[in-house]
Amino acid sequence: MPESPHSGSMNGSKTGQASGLILGIESSCDETAAAVVRAGTEALSNVVASQMSLHANYGGVVPELASREHLRNIVPVVREAMAHANVTFADLDAVAVTEGPGLAGALLVGITYAKALTLGLDKPLISVNHLEGHIHAVLMETRESSESPLPTPLLALVVSGGHTHLYLANHQQGSETWTYRNVGRTVDDAAGEAYDKVAKLLGLGYPGGPWIDALAPHGNPRAVPFTFAEIKHRAPRPGITNKKALANTEGPHFDFSFSGIKTAVLRYVETHNMRDSIESRRAALAADPTLTPKSEAVTRLCDQQTLDLIASFQYAVVGNLQRQTFAAAEALDARSIVVSGGVAANRELRRRLQAEADRRNLPIAFPSLALSTDNAAMIAAAAWPKLLAQNFASDDLGATPQLRLGQQ
Repeated sequence: MPESPHSGSMNGSKTGQASGLILGIESSCDETAAAVVRAGTEALSNVVASQMSLHANYGGVVPELASREHLRNIVPVVREAMAHANVTFADLDAVAVTEGPGLAGALLVGITYAKALTLGLDKPLISVNHLEGHIHAVLMETRESSESPLPTPLLALVVSGGHTHLYLANHQQGSETWTYRNVGRTVDDAAGEAYDKVAKLLGLGYPGGPWIDALAPHGNPRAVPFTFAEIKHRAPRPGITNKKALANTEGPHFDFSFSGIKTAVLRYVETHNMRDSIESRRAALAADPTLTPKSEAVTRLCDQQTLDLIASFQYAVVGNLQRQTFAAAEALDARSIVVSGGVAANRELRRRLQAEADRRNLPIAFPSLALSTDNAAMIAAAAWPKLLAQNFASDDLGATPQLRLGQQ
């Protein structure tokens, strides 16, 4: 890649020596975030302005509202991140920003701000794939807590509200560069989307993950036998594209599909006459917005049939994620596993994947809860290898809502 006009700006500190400090900016969806990270390892600050309560009123993210909130939040969030890190803009070596995937308008807010900032500061700008950021959130914390890095190649399960992907990631010998091969992805709903839709169907709050995770332990996970059908790949047909399907169907793939289980929950609700209890619960939660997923009052709003359904749904989804992940790890000779993204905060997912990894004597790592959801520390961490390689963004950087990661 051609050198940026800022490629000589590595000496960003006042002393003329590289400080290793990167300001990360993340605005791909409904969180405005900024963080300062040193050398891809030490997070000096990590500030997130969440829009969750705003979008909860609509049961999902409204793109226009998200962009408007990013415009309001971007400047104060960056200022707060810099203040918490106790650094100045002159101390920075670079600014990193999410290029995609995500909502076009939301991405543009972060990108436009970052481009203006680097232009004024004469600092290099680094573009980062949001999905790579989730992977590096775990790698960053692993480097902090362990003397030895995770062995490669590693298999990364990125599972969030909008993505369920499996990547075989490798660290090139003698280089900071990471390479990625996409070996699995959802062909329809992501796991997080299924959680959101099922929670909404059952009269629970948004986002659905925390509600279902909190209520599932109160039910019988084997009460409703959900199953997942095998996904068969078809040869691509001329003129027809599927943005979520793998571009290359050669070799082993470990794809996911969660729209079927969402439909199965809907059918269960209809055939077991659960509509009245759902509407009663929905009205009760709307009347008392202070109720949280862990409130005992919320558990009392759910009869045993509902709790069993919730537990069975989660048991099936986590089981599918577990089967596909370890099947891929075995087939591709992965030496470790990384689990990242918002759904990585799910307690049952962590417990069952950890137990299976221990059984196989396979190292596995999860992010802290703070770094599971969208944040900017992960963007700055993923930018560190790019800074070392002087892999900087061009002046015409724009938002890429459908940006893919690595070899497909």
